[in-house]
Amino acid sequence: MTTTATPARQHARTMLNKVPQVTLLFWVIKIMATTVGETAADFLATNLNLGLTATTVIMAALLGGALVVQFRARRYVPWIYWLSIVLISVVGTLITDNLVDNFGVSLWTTTAIFTVAMFTAFGVWFGVEKTLSIHTIDTVKREGFYWTAILFAFALGTAAGDLIAEKIDLGYWKSALLFGAMIALVAGGRFLLKMNATLAFWVAYVLTRPLGASIGDYLSQPKKNGGLGLGTTGTSVIFLAVILGLVGYFTVTKSDQAPELQPA
Repeated sequence: MTTTATPARQHARTMLNKVPQVTLLFWVIKIMATTVGETAADFLATNLNLGLTATTVIMAALLGGALVVQFRARRYVPWIYWLSIVLISVVGTLITDNLVDNFGVSLWTTTAIFTVAMFTAFGVWFGVEKTLSIHTIDTVKREGFYWTAILFAFALGTAAGDLIAEKIDLGYWKSALLFGAMIALVAGGRFLLKMNATLAFWVAYVLTRPLGASIGDYLSQPKKNGGLGLGTTGTSVIFLAVILGLVGYFTVTKSDQAPELQPA
């Protein structure tokens, strides 16, 4: 006998939205997470002498574990989500670093490769789901598209950031200003010119990766290389502490959760 699923049963197959509300603090923690991705990768590979290959294997395994927990959750949980973001930021950095340092692929080529990969991920996502909105990450399929696009965005951000700061020789702090100005233009387009909200979000999201990488390099690199000389250890510890504080704030206040998740 054929039966028709009731609305309640159909709803049970989906999840509550798995992405936090986009607020100012969302962008603060996102940029800091990308900065940690840059400095933590350098710290593990260089300062701890793990090397790029071993560091990549370890961090990829940790990311895989975090994403398993993230996918199994039925709703947005701050510590799970932001742990996954930090780890995918580190892995995205390591993917680019491996291609450049271990396999000799130029930054120009890696930037082009990950640009194509990212746009392909977005194209397939939109082709299947007819939306790229982060407000409807409420099925396993959409969440899979979401994390895939983010991984390529992080890898692209590392390649593009290093390309502009090092190969084009703009320098770290000037690169940070450049990407910050580009994000400001996107914000202006959104709030003043009514730019499409989904498009504005993803353009800004992609740009925060090279912004965070440039900030991380500027803070951590030696002064002789154009940085402030705080080192990867100090920079990573400071930013991780702020991230933990913000995640704790989100957990207690639930201020970054969608309205349906907040207590009545």
